[in-house]
Formats: sequence, structure tokens, C-alpha cells
Amino acid sequence: MAARSLRLAIVLVVGSIAVAACSFSPRLDPRLPDPAASSHILAADGTVLATLDRGIHRTPISLRSMGHVVPDAVVAVEDHRYFEHSGVDVRAIARALRDDLRAGRVVEGGSTITQQYVRNVLLSGERTAHRKLREAILAIEVERHYTKAQILERYLNAVYFGDGAYGVETAAERYFGTSAARLTLGQGALLAGLLQAPEHDNPRRFPAAALARRKVVLDAMVRYHRTTPTAAAAAAAEPLRLAPPADDHGHAAYFVDAVRTWFLAQPRFGATEADRAHALYQGGLHIATTLDPTAQRAAEAAIAGILTDRRHDPAAALVSIEPTTGRVVAYVGGRGTDGPEPWAQFDLAGRARRPAGSTFKPFVLSAALERHIPLTRSYDAPAALTLHPPGAPAWVVHNHDGRSYGRLDLVEATVQSVNTVYAQLMLDVGPTYAVGVARRLGIGTPLAPIAGAVLGFDDVSPVDLAQAYATIAADGVLTPATFVTSVTAPDGTVLYRAEPQHHRVLDAGVARTVNHTLEAVVQRGTGVAARIGRPVAGKTGTTDDYDDAWFAGSTPQLTTVVWVGGPQRYAMVPPRTRIRVTGATWPAQIWARYSSTVLGSRPVVDFPEPTADQAAGLLDVEVPNVVGMPEHAAQDILHSAALLNSVTLVPDDQYPPGTVLSEDPPASTTVPTNTTVHLTVVASADDPVVPDLLGLAPAAAQAEAVAARLVLHIATAPESTPVPDARRGVVWKQTPASATVLAPGASISVWVNPR
Repeated sequence: MAARSLRLAIVLVVGSIAVAACSFSPRLDPRLPDPAASSHILAADGTVLATLDRGIHRTPISLRSMGHVVPDAVVAVEDHRYFEHSGVDVRAIARALRDDLRAGRVVEGGSTITQQYVRNVLLSGERTAHRKLREAILAIEVERHYTKAQILERYLNAVYFGDGAYGVETAAERYFGTSAARLTLGQGALLAGLLQAPEHDNPRRFPAAALARRKVVLDAMVRYHRTTPTAAAAAAAEPLRLAPPADDHGHAAYFVDAVRTWFLAQPRFGATEADRAHALYQGGLHIATTLDPTAQRAAEAAIAGILTDRRHDPAAALVSIEPTTGRVVAYVGGRGTDGPEPWAQFDLAGRARRPAGSTFKPFVLSAALERHIPLTRSYDAPAALTLHPPGAPAWVVHNHDGRSYGRLDLVEATVQSVNTVYAQLMLDVGPTYAVGVARRLGIGTPLAPIAGAVLGFDDVSPVDLAQAYATIAADGVLTPATFVTSVTAPDGTVLYRAEPQHHRVLDAGVARTVNHTLEAVVQRGTGVAARIGRPVAGKTGTTDDYDDAWFAGSTPQLTTVVWVGGPQRYAMVPPRTRIRVTGATWPAQIWARYSSTVLGSRPVVDFPEPTADQAAGLLDVEVPNVVGMPEHAAQDILHSAALLNSVTLVPDDQYPPGTVLSEDPPASTTVPTNTTVHLTVVASADDPVVPDLLGLAPAAAQAEAVAARLVLHIATAPESTPVPDARRGVVWKQTPASATVLAPGASISVWVNPR
């Protein structure tokens, strides 16, 4: 009687499905939704930096691209009559209903591949008889609109394989580090076996269960003629070799975050941010970036090699840019987004804003050169100085090291990073003009046009600072920092391709002059820790309270900025830190380690010298006023202004001996460096006076010169016109002229007619 009841129930259910399928036409859009696909952020070499999704890792591919192993295995174990039924396998359903009735509850089973696909994309996950009936009806409708190959392709791209992997391509990569088409028979069978219970049979956690299930799949493939017994036996003997677990957080997490931020701000990828987020996380995009994995590893290693104590050392940020292309090749925004610190997720390279310190000085130097203030301009450099900016309170400036430097030109003031000199220069240039130059070079952070900006009072980000220094390194041409080179849709359509924009914002001669000045900083100044055996133009920066320390440096091929500091701000001095941290210490050392590694195999390249035309006006100097000064003081001042001098002594009874009476060229004249300024100086009573030697025989002339404490040079040469006998053998020309005052031991020359 029970058997008759079971058979009757089966007939009624199967009949219901048949009647419903003929009479019920659900509102089914034949354009089934495409499965959401993970987007991938790629490094410059094509390796995957990160997979972006909403917890669903999926990479759709065509059925042809899957190869035959997984499709054959899935059909064999999940629905061996797949190519024979029309969406519902009545035999399988009858068998499943029999099991349900015997168990007294709904037991999942008997569903075709089409039904499973419908359940995943069109129905809820409830397990009821009503849902199963609707599932069957929808499966039949799907098969009216799609081919078997299309449905199988969609199913294999949508189904869950465990370990966070949706779709066969992602599963192949996740478990075996390869593509679906390259899977072995054993690997493909193992993946097919996961569909029944993907977490229970997960090979990472339950390898024995996974291997047992693989054997079930291989047996089914043999039974339904999808492989041979010999091949199946060999596949069953394959060891379980899994790829390393995927790092869902990705590498270079701060760089990835910067790319995400850039994408979501681009209207070209969607009208609203929600649209752009959908494209980013479910659009299957390939986002190619500029990051160089080798450079990134070198940056992370350089920081780890200097800041060795994670608990007590400060944090660091590093940004490295190619000056002529703008490509960001390395980007470190902290110790890692998975760190325990409360600020671990905060990007210190792109989002942090900290006082620039003396790294701002090259922008003021650039402004000075633009305003024709030469490198040879000198200033007093006391340890402390009180200045009076127009319309502002008195400004007291101290040198960072507390030293007095006497008087310095702009080269030496840059080399030694002398605040009191640069404060005076800032007032000569004008704060508004200097800050405008910084903005032109690439500082996007808002800057206050105040005198204190020269000492780095304004906050900047490492990205901004790297951009500005890269512009100087690139001969004054700004190429905006680039993170993304292209964005490609799953079908190969290029949605975005970076087109670098180049803008000249600084005269090439100015940029080259600044670079050469900054080379001296590294050669013999505060940046010596950044020397790496090739030309480096760089500048240190340290805030007065030691909260922030910077090194910004360039070679012609690469500009890199390193910041070191406490994200929650504290003075980096002992005992809080192992050393007193300045830009000349840990930042410069990190810079050198990184740059040595990245540039080690590249040729050494010099910064270009300014051409004569470019240098015109840049290296000119104003002749200082030395009239009335003692001769030795006047010569010192001319020397400090990069000028030469010559002296003519003249008798004068109105001024003390040694006083400068006149100069030629006169004061305030602009001349090239190394021009000779001729000084007329009052002779002393003891200074020799050139005697009149005309008409004397050589011996007599020599005697007169000795008596005057002068050195005589005699040349025998005839006059240009015939001479009488009385002028033969005597001096006919002399220089200097008689009565000229010379220094003891000076030379005079005479010319004697032949006899």
C-alpha cells in the first residue's frame, strides 16, 4: 500500500510539472543577468595587485576558454543527461521526490544544471516544494531562449567553488594558480566535486574529504564516458598540490586604495558614484597601473631596514615618480592596512598633510632665480634674526642648529639649510610669489602666502612634494602624477587610456640651476646620507619640534620623497626614539637604500647644465658698492659676489692710504659672474712710484727700477719710424706710465731701440 502511495505521489508531481510548464508562462526576461565579475588592479608588469569585489571573486570566461576538463566533470557528476533533457530531468526529479517522501522532508537533489543555474540567479535560497516547482518551470523557460552551451557557460561562471571563489576561472586560479583551460584531469575533477558541498569539501581545510569527492567525480566520468579508466586512475593518484592562499587584501594596499579613490571620482565610469562603484566591484574591469613591483618591494624593504622596531619607531611614507612620465612606480602609505594601529588604514603618502620643513626652500630659490636674484646674492647669516614682514608682526627666525654662519651666498645657504638667510630671501622674493611658484610646480595642498612658508610652515602631502620635485628634475616641465594607465572592459573595450600631459611651468635654466644647487646639498651639505654614487639633487627637511622629517631627492630618472614621523605626532628625540630624527638621518637613509636598489642596474645620468642662453641673467650679479672702503674689505666683498678685481694705486692727500676712490663698472651695474672690477685705491707714502725711464740706457733704467723697489722687464724692439742715432740703444716706451703708484715688487716693462 505504501509503495502504491509513493508511486501515485510521483505521478501527480511529475504531471503537475508537465501541466504547469504548458500552461504557465512566467515573466522571464530572456536576457538573463550577466554574473557579477571581479575587477582586477594590475601592476605595470601585468601581475595582479588586488581583486576588487563585494566578497564575490569571479572572472567570467567563455565555455571554449574553460577547456573540456571541468565542463565534462561537472556534467558527469551533476547532470549526466544534461544534453538530453529540456531543463528538467523527470527521471531525476522522480528519484528525488521518492527520497523526499521517504525522508519525510524536502531533501535537495535531482536538480539539473539548468535548475541549479536558475536557483542561483533568479530564485531565493528557500527549500520548499513550491520553490522547486517554480524552479523547474523557470528552467524549462530558460532552455527555450538559450542553448545548452550558453547555459553551461553561465552556470560555470556563476557557481560557488568555496574559498571565496565564484566561477571556474577564479577557482582554478585560487586553488591551483592556473587557468581553467590548463587544469589537469585530477584538478578539474576536484573542482567539480566542490559544487555539492564547497566548504565541507574545501581542500585547504579538509583535504581527505576533497580527495574522496574527487574519486567520486572521476568514477562518474568513467561511467558516463567522459574519460577513460586509465586516465581516471592516473588522475586519482595525483597529489594535492594547492597554490598559496590568496591575499584578498592585495599588495601595495595604499596604492590600491589610491587607485580606487581615483576611479570612483571619474565621471567617465558612471553618472553617479553608485554607478561607478558597481562598475568597479562587479564590472570585471582590468585596471592597469604604473606600480613597479620591484620598486615597491625595494621601498618596503628600505623602510623596514631602517625602522626596525615596529612598536617604538615612527612610521614612514614613500612616493617615487618618474619625472618625465609622471608614473608612480612605488607608493608606501604606512606599515600596512592590516596592522593593529588605529591609523593603519590611513594613507600617509596621499592623505596625510604635514609641515614641509626646509624641503620648501627650493621653491623659494626657484622664485628668486625667476626674479633675477642670482645665486651669488649674499646675506648675513646670524644664529637668530628678527625680521619685519610687511603688514605682519615681527618675525624671529632661528637657524635649526643654533649656529651663526657669517655671510653666505644662496648656494651655501641651501647647502647648509640656513633659515636666517632664506627668511631674508623670502621677503626679497615676496611670499605670494614664492607660494605661487610652489603651486605651479605641483603642490596641490592649499598654501598660505606668508613669510613662514619658506621654513615649511604649510602642510603638504608626500605625493604633492614628490610631484613638485619631479617637475624641477624634469627641467621645469610638470607631468601630473599618474597611477592608472588604462581601464579595459571584459570584452576588451578600452574605457580609459592615460594620455600624459606635459606643461612647462618653470624656465629650464632655472630648473637646471636649482638642480645643481641641490646636488651640492647631497655632495657636501645636510643630505650627504643620500649619496649613492651618482648625481642626486635633494633637500632635507625637519620641523622645529622634530615631529616631521623629510628627504626629497631626484636623479634624472627618478624622484622620491620619504617622510618619517609619528602619525599621532610626537617629537622624534630620545628617549622616545633611538636617535634625534632629522631629514638628514632616517629619511635620507631610507631614500638611499631604496634608490640604490632601484637604480643599481640603470646607467648613471647627469643633470643637464644650463646653456649659455638659459644661464643669461641667472648667474649675473650686481656690482656691490665698495667706494670708500679699505682695499682688503672691498676685495673680500667682491670675492663673495663672485667678482674679480684689479687695483690701480694713485697718490691722494685727502683720503687715508688704501681707500677705494672709485670702481669700474660702477656699483649696482649687473654683470656676469667672474667679471673684473677695476678699483682705484689711495697709495701709501711708502708705495713705489714708477720713475720716468724714457731715454735711459738699459743699465740706468734697471738701476732706477731697483731703487723704486720694482721689477723691470726689458724688451728690444725698434720704433715704427726711423730714429736718429741718439735714440739707438735707449728706452723709447714704458708701462705703466711714470708717476703711477704700484705695490712693492710690482712689474714695469720697457722697450729699447736696437743699436
